[in-house]
Amino acid sequence: MAETRKNDILISEIQTRNIMTKSSLPVGGYSVNPYVGCTHGCKYCYACFMKRFTGHTEPWGIFLDVKHWPEIKHPEKYQGQRVVIGSVTDGYLLQEAQFGNTRKLLEQLKDSGAEILICTKSDLVVRDLDLLRQIGKVTVSWSINTLDEDFRADMDKAVSIERRLTAMKQVYDAGIRTVCFISPVFPGITDFEAIFQRVKNQCDLVWLENLNLRGGFKQDILDYIADKYPQLLPLYHATYNRGDRSYFQSLEKQAEQMAKENGCLFVDNELPYGRAEPGHPVIVDYFYHEEIRGSGNTGKRKRT
Repeated sequence: MAETRKNDILISEIQTRNIMTKSSLPVGGYSVNPYVGCTHGCKYCYACFMKRFTGHTEPWGIFLDVKHWPEIKHPEKYQGQRVVIGSVTDGYLLQEAQFGNTRKLLEQLKDSGAEILICTKSDLVVRDLDLLRQIGKVTVSWSINTLDEDFRADMDKAVSIERRLTAMKQVYDAGIRTVCFISPVFPGITDFEAIFQRVKNQCDLVWLENLNLRGGFKQDILDYIADKYPQLLPLYHATYNRGDRSYFQSLEKQAEQMAKENGCLFVDNELPYGRAEPGHPVIVDYFYHEEIRGSGNTGKRKRT
C-alpha cells in the first residue's frame, strides 16, 4: 500500500475485492464509496465511526484511501436497484480530480439500468455531465444546511455554498434530477425556508434531516454552540441531552405549511423516480430518518 502526503492529507492506494455493498440506508439498495475516508472534515460527520474499520490512527478527515477494484463485469445485475454513491464519503472530493474513481464507477454502471443517486458537497460533479446524461435514471444531491458562508466554513472544508448552488443549477438545467438535502438542520441556525426559496427553481426534491448528535463529535458541537451561539445552548441541551423532540416536531409542521403555501407535495417517504414541476419540488421529511424502516423508502415512520 503506497502512501503519499499532499496538502496535509495522507493518501494511500488500496485494493478491494468488491466496490458494491448492500445498503441499510432508507434511500438505497446498494452503497458505493470510491474512497475510504473523507477530506471535507465536517465537524458533524456521522461517518467518522468508519475510522475504526480502516486501520488508520490519524483523525478522520486527514486521510484518504483510494480504492482499486475489479471491473464490474455484469452491471446489468443491478438493474432496477438504487445505487447510492457517497454514503460515507463524497465521491467528488477534491482528490477525485486527480484519481477519477467516481468517473470510472459511473462508466462501469452507465448501462446497468440501475437508478444512481450521487450525494455530494462539491461542484466537481459537473465535470461528468456527459456521463450523467447517458444514465437513464440519475439523481444528484447536494448537502446545503445554511446560506451563511461563515457558518459553513466553521463546519466543513468543502466548496462554498454558492459553488454548490451554481452546480445544482447547471445539472438541473441539463435535465438531470437534483436534490437539495438540507442536512443536518441545526436547531436555531439552519433557516430551511430561506434555503428552500433559494433552490426551489433548480431542484426536484428537498430533503430535510435533523442534526443527530452522537459519538465523539457530540461534545465538539455542543462546545461550538456554547462558544458561538450561547443563547441556543438551552435548546441544544434540551434536544440532545434530555431527548426533547418538540423543536423538530414544530419544524415538521412548519415544513408542511411551507409546502402547502408553495404548492409542493410534503411526504414522509420519497416518491418513485420522477421530475417535479418547475418551482414546486417535492419536500421529503427525513427528520429522524433512522426511524424509517425498510430499504427503498418503503418503511413508515415510527411516530411518537
